[in-house]
Order: sequence, then C-alpha cells, then structure tokens
Amino acid sequence: LQLSIPPGRMGTVALALSLLTTTLLCPATAMLRVGAFNIQAFGDTKMSNEGVAGIIISILRRYDVVLVQEVRDSDLSAVTELMEQLNSVSTSPYDYEISSPLGRDNYKEMYLFIYRTDVVSVVDTYQYEDPQDIFSREPFILRVSAPQTKVEEFVLVPLHSAPQDAVAEIDALYDVYLAIISKWGTDVSAAGTRGATEGPPARPAPPAAESRGRSGTHRLRLPGRIVVCGARLKRSIVPNSAAIYNFQRAFQLEQEE
Repeated sequence: LQLSIPPGRMGTVALALSLLTTTLLCPATAMLRVGAFNIQAFGDTKMSNEGVAGIIISILRRYDVVLVQEVRDSDLSAVTELMEQLNSVSTSPYDYEISSPLGRDNYKEMYLFIYRTDVVSVVDTYQYEDPQDIFSREPFILRVSAPQTKVEEFVLVPLHSAPQDAVAEIDALYDVYLAIISKWGTDVSAAGTRGATEGPPARPAPPAAESRGRSGTHRLRLPGRIVVCGARLKRSIVPNSAAIYNFQRAFQLEQEE
C-alpha cells in the first residue's frame, strides 16, 4: 500500500513469505508504501541465519509500514535483533508495535507492525475481543497518523487465518469493521493471508464475504487480501498498485529456499 508524500518530506531461508502491497495517492508523486507478508515461523532460527536475516531486512526496507505475520518469538529476542539490524542499515528510523501471543491451544502467533517513524506515528492500538471464538488469531488493530498523505489517518487490521477458516473469518471482518467505526470512525485497511494454501489471484471473493451490505468495502484481489474501507482511503489508493512482490525472483532463490 503506498500513500503519496510531498517532495522533500520523504527523509533521506526456508523463508515462506507471501508479500502483498498496494499504493495510496498523496499530494504529490512520492509514495508511502504499505505491505503485509507472512514469514513462516519467524523467530530466533530465522534471525540466526545471516542469509535469511539479510533477505528479510532488505524486504522490510522497501516499505514504510509493514505487517509481519506468523511471529513466534515469546521473549521478543528475534524481534529485537530484527529491529537493531534494520535500523543499523536504514537511513530512516523504524519502530514497531506487536500483539500478545494469539491462538488456540498451545500454538500461538503474534502480529508485528513495523513502521518508519519519520512518516508515520501510532495513534492507538486495539486488541479485538472475540468472545465467540470466530478468529483463531483475533486482529490486533493499529491506528496510524500519516499527515503527509491525503487520507491523513487510517487503521490497519491484520488477519492470518487457516485455509479451512478463511470464509468465516473474512466474513467476520465486517464485525471488526463496525467495531472500529464505532470506536474511532476511521477509514480501514485490512490486510492478511489465508494460510499456507492460497487460491489463485483471480479467485472471486466467497459469497459470504460479500453479504450483509458490504457496499462500503473495496476488495483488491490477490492470493492474500488487502481490503480497503472508507471513501477517503479508497480515493487515496494509486490505481493498480496492489501487487505481490516476487522475492524469489528478486533474490534469485530456488523454490526450496
């Protein structure tokens, strides 16, 4: 996701990774890039592999705000090392927000948001409550201020669902959307993947996800999904900017890597 920024304001592996991006318009030609990707079982093992860690850092530097999914790092040692390495090689400062471990039974994951502090600030966070246990990992929601962009403020909602739960969880995002509107009244971007086995890019949204009067949402059709809600936010998206970054091709990796 990219948001335009006025000139002069930008500031000077078994690695299973699904990376989604799209772009938002801003007052001029520069863009704020927002992405979401899933690093399979991100933790100390990934960061202890110099080659894998280097690829992750290189990818993160492409974005101003990025959601990392499938973080398994209860003591945050891998996240701390990741941020230290990222800030050591970047000319822009990065910070992060992370959820508590989420999931059923003993398997837990965390949602990690990494963002450039010179262009984005965090206004608030919100852990969505899920008393009916619809979500295997209920969304950890980030409200951000991006004053250099046309939309100025928006909300990011992550979702990492298993393939068998995808339809129900995507449909339940509508209730998350209503809760956010009630709480903050802010435009919303929901980003995430449906798990390890994902459908083809042209696959239409499930009928359930289109029900219940969802005329206020705009779905960018990707193997994962970025769903944008709110008139101002939808108008801010650069047309055809939603894309999947092919890191295997970019880093010349073999399929098994």
